[in-house]
Amino acid sequence: MHMIFFRKIVLTVAGVVVLGALASAAAGERAGGVAPLPQQAPVRIELAQAERQVPQSREQVQLSFAPVVRQVAPSVVNVYATRVEEQVVSPFANDPFFQRFFGERSPFFQSRPRESRSLGSGVIVDSTGLILTNSHVVSGATDIRIALADRREFAVDLVLDDPETDLAVLRIRDTGGVELPAIAFADSDVLEVGDLVLAIGNPFGVGQTVTSGIVSALARTGVEASDYEFFIQTDAAINPGNSGGALVDLDGRLVGINTAIYSRTGGSVGIGFAIPSNMAAVVAQAGLAGGEIVRPWLGAKTQVVSADIAESLQLASPTGAMITDVAPGGPAERAGLRPGDVVTAIDGVTVEDPSAFNFRLATKQLGSEARLAVMRGGQAFEATLPVEAPSQPEESQIARITGNTRFAGATGQELTPALAQEQDLPFDARGIVITEVEEGSPAEAMGLATGDIILSLNGIEMTDAGTFAETASRRVRTWEIVLQRDGRVVRTYVSG
Repeated sequence: MHMIFFRKIVLTVAGVVVLGALASAAAGERAGGVAPLPQQAPVRIELAQAERQVPQSREQVQLSFAPVVRQVAPSVVNVYATRVEEQVVSPFANDPFFQRFFGERSPFFQSRPRESRSLGSGVIVDSTGLILTNSHVVSGATDIRIALADRREFAVDLVLDDPETDLAVLRIRDTGGVELPAIAFADSDVLEVGDLVLAIGNPFGVGQTVTSGIVSALARTGVEASDYEFFIQTDAAINPGNSGGALVDLDGRLVGINTAIYSRTGGSVGIGFAIPSNMAAVVAQAGLAGGEIVRPWLGAKTQVVSADIAESLQLASPTGAMITDVAPGGPAERAGLRPGDVVTAIDGVTVEDPSAFNFRLATKQLGSEARLAVMRGGQAFEATLPVEAPSQPEESQIARITGNTRFAGATGQELTPALAQEQDLPFDARGIVITEVEEGSPAEAMGLATGDIILSLNGIEMTDAGTFAETASRRVRTWEIVLQRDGRVVRTYVSG
């Protein structure tokens, strides 16, 4: 077999034109006239000719991905997560009659701990033993272990679990002083549809497996219920167990973390999705820095630009993220943004929709600035957005309830614009968000839960932490509590 390279040679084939012209002239003479020769420029045809060389290596002879696999495979690990769950062991567990008349605490419905295991993959991103995987692989696990490509096993600790991106960071407890093979990150923004990629993981628990394919699409959304959807789509075979594994380019660099498949049967149908490496790198860096991830806050709400909105705003096409509400004093307001503006690009990169904008902003470094291309009333301008984290609450905005009260053990915080946005509420919404409920406390026994937003107590609106602390510490016969939970407003009465 010969390696083939191409070099271009240029041939001038004016003779072809002349012969064609002479043939026309002869036809003209036979018809009784003389046809003049056309004055045409010589035609230039570019031909590609193979230049053959002797293969320089075994891989060139085989045209193989083996060099890339040898480089990357040691950085991909198998992840084994164990969970202990309570399971009701009774033949009447699902019978509504017994549930109604005997209750779940009856001997009929006693529960026993049940152990379940899940399988996934991970990628070593730091030689000290830092590993990236999917959040859904390890979330809720009571014990996590990893196995290297050479079958060595290690116990690991969960350093960071980030359901918003479906990423988690693990750290090997003791590497024995051995440096582990860490993979290098690629810039996922330079990927193009059609690029060759390899997926490496542990599908169905059969052991480390490599599959190849191309990038089928970029910036896919609507795949998972995460806050930062911006997936790479590939047709490389991805199956259960591949989650958390590596998607690499032909330079052996990490371009994505495999996370999901589209399938009706549970097997690969050639539609797999990976979290871009630029987002994975942000989470990995947070894990390396101590396990806390703080993301930039826009201080504004956005929505998709429909065709009708694009027409009304004099936009050339229905793309971008339209600002619908701006938080007072937030970064967006200080950048000069206002409702009705459409952000079309960030740092020169086109923004197709709010998901793309959220992804781009989330990968920016805190303390930096982002250049936004904005359309307003048919006119384009540029805004400079400060990349900042949400402001932390002051001590005066937090209330910790103690003493002889039904609310003892609860900690509440004033509803700030950032918290209001997390709860999908208007920026000017008022209330007290329950941020902590101590286990075994009166507040827990009353049914209060983290994330509840207390709107009023006995008719008194909860506008600030001081009002909540003073009201909740009272001794009363009955409490009338109005709170919001899971998007629903609930009014309930409990004894004091």
